[in-house]
Amino acid sequence: MAMPKSLKDYVTDALQTVREVTPEEARELQQQGGYVILDVREPEEFEAGHLEGAVSVPRGFLEVKADLEHPKRDPRLADRNLKILCYCGGGHRSALAAKTLQEMGFADPLTMAEGWTGWTKRGLPTEK
Repeated sequence: MAMPKSLKDYVTDALQTVREVTPEEARELQQQGGYVILDVREPEEFEAGHLEGAVSVPRGFLEVKADLEHPKRDPRLADRNLKILCYCGGGHRSALAAKTLQEMGFADPLTMAEGWTGWTKRGLPTEK
């Protein structure tokens, strides 16, 4: 019988195919424009503060919102060539989210290392 997988195993697996960027690189991409910034944290985390211009799509609803046929899909996520940068609180949920989006056909979803914690630790701009 195989050993049970841990969160670390899932994240490590995701990062084999998903590109991870630093908070500084994420800020550069944000400033350049052209990226949808997906905050995959829970709604109360988003409401407490988030990256400027971020869209709240909690991890638990990601597949529904990114699906092409589900009645509760988010039309902003219909284009599979959309440039997406995912972030969460510390980088784990966003890695898993980016991997899911990749599996759903998105060309190159990114994940931000360290998440909100790393972003705010560096004093990068946020909004409520």
